[in-house]
Amino acid sequence: MNAPRPYVIGLTGSIGMGKTETAKLFAAEGVPVFDADAAIHDLYAGEAAALIEREFPGATKKGVVDRAALSAKVTNDPAALARLEAIMHPLVQAAQDRFLAGNAGAPVVLLDIPLLLETGVKVDAVVVASAPAHIQRQRVLSRPGMSEEKFAALLARQMSDAEKRAQAHYVVTTDRGLDHAREQVKMILADIRQKTCAR
Repeated sequence: MNAPRPYVIGLTGSIGMGKTETAKLFAAEGVPVFDADAAIHDLYAGEAAALIEREFPGATKKGVVDRAALSAKVTNDPAALARLEAIMHPLVQAAQDRFLAGNAGAPVVLLDIPLLLETGVKVDAVVVASAPAHIQRQRVLSRPGMSEEKFAALLARQMSDAEKRAQAHYVVTTDRGLDHAREQVKMILADIRQKTCAR
Protein backbone atom coordinates (compact mmCIF):
# COMPACT_ATOMS: atom_id res chain seq x y z
CA MET A 1 0.00 0.00 0.00
CA ASN A 2 1.36 3.44 -0.93
CA ALA A 3 2.24 5.87 1.85
CA PRO A 4 -0.13 8.86 1.94
CA ARG A 5 1.28 11.85 0.07
CA PRO A 6 0.98 15.41 1.33
CA TYR A 7 -2.12 17.45 0.50
CA VAL A 8 -0.77 20.09 -1.88
CA ILE A 9 -2.06 23.67 -1.60
CA GLY A 10 -1.27 26.04 -4.45
CA LEU A 11 -1.09 29.69 -3.36
CA THR A 12 -1.36 32.47 -5.91
CA GLY A 13 -2.44 36.08 -6.20
CA SER A 14 -1.78 39.03 -8.46
CA ILE A 15 1.00 41.49 -7.68
CA GLY A 16 0.35 43.51 -4.51
CA MET A 17 -2.36 41.18 -3.21
CA GLY A 18 -0.44 40.02 -0.12
CA LYS A 19 0.58 36.58 -1.36
CA THR A 20 4.03 36.66 0.25
CA GLU A 21 2.61 37.56 3.67
CA THR A 22 -0.07 34.89 3.27
CA ALA A 23 2.62 32.27 2.55
CA LYS A 24 4.40 33.34 5.77
CA LEU A 25 1.16 32.77 7.72
CA PHE A 26 0.93 29.20 6.39
CA ALA A 27 4.60 28.65 7.28
CA ALA A 28 3.91 29.96 10.81
CA GLU A 29 1.27 27.21 11.12
CA GLY A 30 3.95 24.60 10.37
CA VAL A 31 3.21 24.09 6.67
CA PRO A 32 6.35 23.57 4.51
CA VAL A 33 6.38 26.25 1.78
CA PHE A 34 7.96 26.11 -1.68
CA ASP A 35 8.61 29.69 -2.86
CA ALA A 36 8.87 29.70 -6.67
CA ASP A 37 10.25 33.27 -6.71
CA ALA A 38 13.00 32.31 -4.24
CA ALA A 39 13.79 29.22 -6.34
CA ILE A 40 14.16 31.44 -9.44
CA HIS A 41 16.39 33.83 -7.48
CA ASP A 42 18.66 30.91 -6.48
CA LEU A 43 18.73 29.57 -10.04
CA TYR A 44 19.63 33.01 -11.43
CA ALA A 45 22.65 32.98 -9.11
CA GLY A 46 23.43 29.33 -9.88
CA GLU A 47 22.81 26.77 -12.60
CA ALA A 48 20.53 28.92 -14.79
CA ALA A 49 23.04 31.77 -15.19
CA ALA A 50 25.27 30.15 -17.84
CA LEU A 51 22.26 28.85 -19.80
CA ILE A 52 20.68 32.31 -19.82
CA GLU A 53 23.94 34.03 -20.80
CA ARG A 54 24.28 31.62 -23.74
CA GLU A 55 20.74 32.44 -24.93
CA PHE A 56 20.78 36.15 -23.99
CA PRO A 57 24.38 37.47 -24.17
CA GLY A 58 24.94 40.32 -21.71
CA ALA A 59 22.15 39.22 -19.33
CA THR A 60 24.57 38.26 -16.54
CA LYS A 61 27.18 40.06 -14.46
CA LYS A 62 29.94 38.13 -12.66
CA GLY A 63 28.16 34.83 -13.29
CA VAL A 64 24.80 35.96 -11.87
CA VAL A 65 21.73 36.96 -13.89
CA ASP A 66 21.24 40.72 -13.95
CA ARG A 67 17.45 40.93 -13.69
CA ALA A 68 17.25 44.44 -15.19
CA ALA A 69 19.41 43.45 -18.19
CA LEU A 70 17.42 40.24 -18.72
CA SER A 71 14.11 42.08 -18.37
CA ALA A 72 15.19 44.56 -21.06
CA LYS A 73 15.85 41.63 -23.43
CA VAL A 74 12.50 39.86 -22.93
CA THR A 75 9.96 42.62 -22.17
CA ASN A 76 7.51 43.12 -25.05
CA ASP A 77 9.13 40.20 -26.93
CA PRO A 78 6.92 37.10 -26.59
CA ALA A 79 9.41 34.90 -28.50
CA ALA A 80 12.27 35.89 -26.18
CA LEU A 81 10.06 35.37 -23.12
CA ALA A 82 9.16 31.90 -24.42
CA ARG A 83 12.88 31.06 -24.80
CA LEU A 84 13.52 32.20 -21.22
CA GLU A 85 10.58 30.12 -19.93
CA ALA A 86 11.91 27.08 -21.83
CA ILE A 87 15.15 27.42 -19.84
CA MET A 88 13.61 28.18 -16.47
CA HIS A 89 10.50 25.99 -16.35
CA PRO A 90 12.31 22.61 -16.15
CA LEU A 91 14.74 23.97 -13.53
CA VAL A 92 11.96 25.36 -11.33
CA GLN A 93 10.01 22.11 -11.78
CA ALA A 94 13.06 20.12 -10.63
CA ALA A 95 13.40 22.37 -7.55
CA GLN A 96 9.69 21.87 -6.81
CA ASP A 97 10.05 18.09 -7.20
CA ARG A 98 12.99 18.11 -4.75
CA PHE A 99 10.89 20.12 -2.28
CA LEU A 100 7.98 17.65 -2.53
CA ALA A 101 10.31 14.65 -2.15
CA GLY A 102 11.96 16.28 0.87
CA ASN A 103 8.58 16.91 2.51
CA ALA A 104 6.87 13.64 1.56
CA GLY A 105 6.04 12.96 5.21
CA ALA A 106 4.25 16.28 5.81
CA PRO A 107 0.44 16.15 5.92
CA VAL A 108 0.10 19.46 4.03
CA VAL A 109 2.56 21.43 1.87
CA LEU A 110 2.18 24.74 0.06
CA LEU A 111 3.45 25.77 -3.38
CA ASP A 112 3.72 29.58 -3.57
CA ILE A 113 3.59 30.18 -7.35
CA PRO A 114 2.66 33.59 -8.82
CA LEU A 115 1.48 32.16 -12.17
CA LEU A 116 -0.04 28.99 -10.68
CA LEU A 117 -3.29 29.15 -12.68
CA GLU A 118 -1.69 30.50 -15.85
CA THR A 119 0.83 27.61 -15.96
CA GLY A 120 -1.62 24.87 -14.94
CA VAL A 121 0.35 23.43 -12.00
CA LYS A 122 -1.56 20.48 -10.51
CA VAL A 123 -2.53 20.95 -6.84
CA ASP A 124 -5.23 19.63 -4.50
CA ALA A 125 -6.59 23.08 -3.60
CA VAL A 126 -6.05 26.62 -4.87
CA VAL A 127 -5.77 29.50 -2.37
CA VAL A 128 -5.91 33.02 -3.78
CA ALA A 129 -4.65 36.05 -1.85
CA SER A 130 -6.84 39.00 -2.76
CA ALA A 131 -7.53 42.64 -1.93
CA PRO A 132 -9.60 45.43 -3.51
CA ALA A 133 -8.09 46.99 -6.67
CA HIS A 134 -7.43 50.37 -5.00
CA ILE A 135 -5.44 48.67 -2.19
CA GLN A 136 -3.46 46.63 -4.74
CA ARG A 137 -2.66 49.78 -6.72
CA GLN A 138 -1.58 51.67 -3.60
CA ARG A 139 0.70 48.81 -2.46
CA VAL A 140 2.35 48.27 -5.86
CA LEU A 141 2.92 51.93 -6.71
CA SER A 142 4.61 52.47 -3.33
CA ARG A 143 7.35 49.96 -4.30
CA PRO A 144 10.76 51.40 -5.28
CA GLY A 145 11.20 51.76 -9.05
CA MET A 146 7.54 51.06 -9.81
CA SER A 147 5.65 53.20 -12.32
CA GLU A 148 2.12 53.27 -13.73
CA GLU A 149 3.50 51.78 -16.98
CA LYS A 150 5.30 48.91 -15.22
CA PHE A 151 2.24 48.19 -13.10
CA ALA A 152 0.02 48.08 -16.22
CA ALA A 153 2.47 45.74 -17.99
CA LEU A 154 2.59 43.40 -14.98
CA LEU A 155 -1.20 43.31 -14.72
CA ALA A 156 -1.51 42.58 -18.45
CA ARG A 157 0.63 39.42 -18.02
CA GLN A 158 -1.46 38.06 -15.14
CA MET A 159 -4.91 36.57 -14.98
CA SER A 160 -7.31 39.07 -13.37
CA ASP A 161 -8.11 38.87 -9.67
CA ALA A 162 -11.76 38.08 -10.49
CA GLU A 163 -10.71 35.14 -12.69
CA LYS A 164 -8.37 33.85 -10.00
CA ARG A 165 -11.03 34.11 -7.31
CA ALA A 166 -13.46 32.22 -9.59
CA GLN A 167 -10.99 29.29 -9.76
CA ALA A 168 -10.08 29.33 -6.06
CA HIS A 169 -11.10 26.75 -3.50
CA TYR A 170 -10.28 29.32 -0.79
CA VAL A 171 -9.71 33.10 -0.81
CA VAL A 172 -7.65 34.98 1.80
CA THR A 173 -8.58 38.67 1.85
CA THR A 174 -5.54 40.69 2.90
CA ASP A 175 -6.89 44.22 3.35
CA ARG A 176 -8.12 43.89 6.94
CA GLY A 177 -4.86 43.37 8.77
CA LEU A 178 -2.62 40.44 9.63
CA ASP A 179 -4.80 39.00 12.40
CA HIS A 180 -7.78 38.74 10.06
CA ALA A 181 -5.64 37.01 7.40
CA ARG A 182 -4.18 34.66 10.04
CA GLU A 183 -7.67 33.60 11.13
CA GLN A 184 -8.58 32.82 7.51
CA VAL A 185 -5.43 30.70 7.10
CA LYS A 186 -6.24 28.78 10.30
CA MET A 187 -9.78 28.13 9.03
CA ILE A 188 -8.49 26.90 5.66
CA LEU A 189 -6.07 24.49 7.33
CA ALA A 190 -8.78 23.23 9.68
CA ASP A 191 -11.04 22.54 6.69
CA ILE A 192 -8.24 20.79 4.78
CA ARG A 193 -7.29 18.65 7.81
CA GLN A 194 -10.92 17.62 8.14
CA LYS A 195 -10.96 16.59 4.44
CA THR A 196 -7.65 14.73 4.64
CA CYS A 197 -8.77 12.81 7.71
CA ALA A 198 -11.79 11.66 5.72
CA ARG A 199 -9.85 10.44 2.69
